[in-house]
Amino acid sequence: MPGGWTMSMAWMSMGQPRVAHIGMFVTMWTLMMIAMMLPSVMPAVLLHRRLIGSRVERGDAAAGSQMCLLAGYFLVWALFGLLAYAIGMAASTAAMRHVRVSLLVPAATGATLVAAGLYQLTRWKRLCLRHCRSPFDFFSRHQIRTRGHSLVFGLHHGAYCAACCWGLMAIQLSLGIMNVPLMVLVAVVILLEKQWRHGEALATAAGVAAIAGGIFLVLRVTIRP
Repeated sequence: MPGGWTMSMAWMSMGQPRVAHIGMFVTMWTLMMIAMMLPSVMPAVLLHRRLIGSRVERGDAAAGSQMCLLAGYFLVWALFGLLAYAIGMAASTAAMRHVRVSLLVPAATGATLVAAGLYQLTRWKRLCLRHCRSPFDFFSRHQIRTRGHSLVFGLHHGAYCAACCWGLMAIQLSLGIMNVPLMVLVAVVILLEKQWRHGEALATAAGVAAIAGGIFLVLRVTIRP
């Protein structure tokens, strides 16, 4: 593309009807999220199972469902994918129709990295990350007795997770949604942020790295002869 960047095949409909293309993208995105996020959500799933099991042993009526929990969690990420699709298609369509927009894409990519990196350093990121690292507070405030309760917990945990990780996902979307090495790297960073004892420090380091990378991309474009 003009500007020296490559258009991802994910944003090309190849003559497909819009509904079919949306369905294909959301399916691909959801499968990718399952592969990336399942390891990091498993502690919450296991905690949910232990608490339900302990209540059943005490004779309480508890009929929570792990599948309902996961369905709610990944539904949030599917909705996130719809939002990503809308933004990505709008940007790619504008870039294909207007050379000036295409020339701005590398700088916009750098700006996205800077924005994502700055979010990694915010109080909101820390709060969402702490919930993801220890979701026990939800269980202390809510009774999980039905499949509906498990679904609500999945939606709740998924919303916190999306708020925690949107910056890292924005980096992946900007640099290459179908880039497998990048997907693996982002998945590892997310997993370590949530489960490693130095996860919060890693989130800060990832933010600083994203800011530095974004500034580099912007400068490379602006000072190019």
